Amino acid sequence: MKGVWDAERDPLVALQRGDPAPFEAFVRRELPTFLAFFAHLGAERTEAEDLSQEVFVKLYKSASSYEPRAAFSSYALRVARNAWIDRRRRRAARPGGASLDDPGEGERASLGENLAAPATDVLAIAALAEDRQRLRAALAQLPPAHAAVFDLAVLRERPYAEVAELLSIPVGTVKSRVFNSLRKLRELLEGGRDDA
Repeated sequence: MKGVWDAERDPLVALQRGDPAPFEAFVRRELPTFLAFFAHLGAERTEAEDLSQEVFVKLYKSASSYEPRAAFSSYALRVARNAWIDRRRRRAARPGGASLDDPGEGERASLGENLAAPATDVLAIAALAEDRQRLRAALAQLPPAHAAVFDLAVLRERPYAEVAELLSIPVGTVKSRVFNSLRKLRELLEGGRDDA
């Protein structure tokens, strides 16, 4: 999500004026962005879809009270980050942790898509899928605030100053969280290799 939705193309300002078309275009165009955002934070496909829908609903409902103070993209990503943190808090508060209703289909579908691709080395594809699964599991073990910073600064390669503005934290905190996240991910991933 670049600056496409800012200034005169702000979807929530358009909704306030009674024009839903820009918001509808935003939903169609940015759904993959939010799916990827949540996937990078460790969400399975179905959870990422649920969270993305939740973000769009929250944005739509906030249109009447919305006041554009910064870039719309920053506001939208902040809503997404808060949805992720709220979901993690609810899951942590639930006895027994994660729901057993989540069959983890997203990973199998991803492997199936890879196997259907024109690649010939099935073992390499399986190893890649396993590495991706290990990385997702490690990302899910990061505190939500660290995972959000890691996603924006490292995976999405946004400048630290932009991440700081987006998350309303100092640049030094962004740097610290990136450093600590990388260290923790390295420990988790190297520890997983030793156990295998």
